[in-house]
Amino acid sequence: MNERDPVPEPGKAAGALHRVYLQPSKLSFLASEADDLLAAATQAGIAVPFACRNGVCELCEARLIDGTALNTRNQQTLSPATRLMLCRTQARSSLELEIEAVMAAGQTTPREFQANVVGVHSISHDVYRVELQLPRRRELEFHAGQYLSVVLPDAEPCYFSIASSPLDQHLELHIQASPDWVSAQRVVDALKSGQAVTLQLPHGHACLAAAPEKPLVMVAAGTGFAQMKSMVDYLRTTNSEQPVSLFWGVRRLEDMYLRSLAQQWHETWPPFTFIPVVGDDEDNDWSGHHDQLVGSVLATRSDWSDVQVMASGSPTMVYTLMDALVEAGLPAGAFLSDVLEYAPR
Repeated sequence: MNERDPVPEPGKAAGALHRVYLQPSKLSFLASEADDLLAAATQAGIAVPFACRNGVCELCEARLIDGTALNTRNQQTLSPATRLMLCRTQARSSLELEIEAVMAAGQTTPREFQANVVGVHSISHDVYRVELQLPRRRELEFHAGQYLSVVLPDAEPCYFSIASSPLDQHLELHIQASPDWVSAQRVVDALKSGQAVTLQLPHGHACLAAAPEKPLVMVAAGTGFAQMKSMVDYLRTTNSEQPVSLFWGVRRLEDMYLRSLAQQWHETWPPFTFIPVVGDDEDNDWSGHHDQLVGSVLATRSDWSDVQVMASGSPTMVYTLMDALVEAGLPAGAFLSDVLEYAPR
């Protein structure tokens, strides 16, 4: 286990922290000797399947590849090659575990689901909040920040960010629609009927499979806020204390359709900072405002070498932002956006 994060030696102090590595997902988290591994993984935002939390259901089973652990049921020390239940195991050194049920960000295979429409509500002059229910919600796994497609008969799939956390029972979408946007309006009209709808999900690699271990900067334009809402709702359930900044850029103040919610996060969640960026110019296209948004992001810090950036918006905005941040010192691999996948340069 070379070239990995240093951790306290086992037995030095009660509650000592150890790094736990999961394969093949390559995710990792810190676990106290006082906590079971399932609780520690959950606090880090890693979705480990479980039902009973007492070692009976065996959903959180893993194989110990390297390190020393303790079985809390019988107080026996576990050695490599042993199979264990995360809910009944504590770390006594840094650990490497094999657990196939935990997926890396964006690695879940998309599937088709039938969803029932719970409600469609207008939340601005052109944005609708859609709530969908899956009859078998436990069968769906996705990561915060991923998106889905709505499949209507005789039409191309329409793609929308999931605005809800993976922990929520219902799926939430924010759909910007008007008679000028035929495909989106057709989806809204179909959903208003209340009939079952076919979804394909999850899609996207710009997402979070675990709480970030460095400051997170989120940049959204328009309804790109939906993707950021999913990640904020998810992060608020973890023990992450990393700073999170959200820049939300719109052309007009009325386009910031859930500004009160973002402001509430700013006021009640200490790690979170909300920076609204409003163009206030009805005559300009968004292309006339992306420089303003990028400038607002760049102005907030001088060192971009150790942050993670999530961006959601038009390809023009996303690439302008990426180029500016990389030039300012952001490692290219620390910039994530679905645009890089569906609209590559």
